[in-house]
Amino acid sequence: MRKVICVANQKGGVGKTTTAINLSASLAAAEKRTLLVDCDPQGNATSGTGIEKERVQHCNLYHALIGQIPPLDVILKTSIPLLDIIPSNQDLIGVEVEFVSLKEREKKLKTLFKNIDIDYDFIIIDCPPSLGFLTVNSLVASDCVIVPLQCEYFALEGLGQLLNTVKLVQSRLNPSLALAGILLTMFDTRNRISHRVAEEVKQYFGSNVFNTVIPRNVRLSESPSHGLSIIQYDINSRGAVAYMSFAREILANGRV
Repeated sequence: MRKVICVANQKGGVGKTTTAINLSASLAAAEKRTLLVDCDPQGNATSGTGIEKERVQHCNLYHALIGQIPPLDVILKTSIPLLDIIPSNQDLIGVEVEFVSLKEREKKLKTLFKNIDIDYDFIIIDCPPSLGFLTVNSLVASDCVIVPLQCEYFALEGLGQLLNTVKLVQSRLNPSLALAGILLTMFDTRNRISHRVAEEVKQYFGSNVFNTVIPRNVRLSESPSHGLSIIQYDINSRGAVAYMSFAREILANGRV
């Protein structure tokens, strides 16, 4: 049975899209059939997997959500075997306004997934950096949520708001939604702040923090500009090793 996981944090620059891309790629490398869903109008997960935005101008997540194109017709192959993607672009910006009067508009993405009959093991959703319509749709459609948290000053700022949103979705729209865990990202071993933040997060959230920690890594930040996952760009880098370790933890994690 496939698992739907959304990667969410309303703060930008925390490694959310990096995590969505590289977790998806690592799961696919582990021979798990995976679908990456770019639910961010910025389309960074799309370009980060080597899909040119011009190619998806008239065929992306927006067109599937509004019913203009069948969901199966917007799925594209990536350069990684077993990894497909539903791409996005700026078209998604207007979807909230277009759906404002629709009943059960928070379940549009969940309904879309029901109409995808491909036997995926995992669907990974890259959420936008906000707690708006698209993120709520992603939470409603998901079995669990991964929260990337950067090991920097003000890291915990806004986290309470996100967790409250998760609780609201659990109580009103998706009672089976679970917190898969908090993923510490951008960890710099030379920086005292990184160590302090990691200690505080683990002390406060305990077992809800993943064992894997994603390091700050130049190769990891370079790979999206080449349209490649880190395991394609530099499989020997610390970033690649960390995300492959994270995928193994996900596969062994009873909460996912």
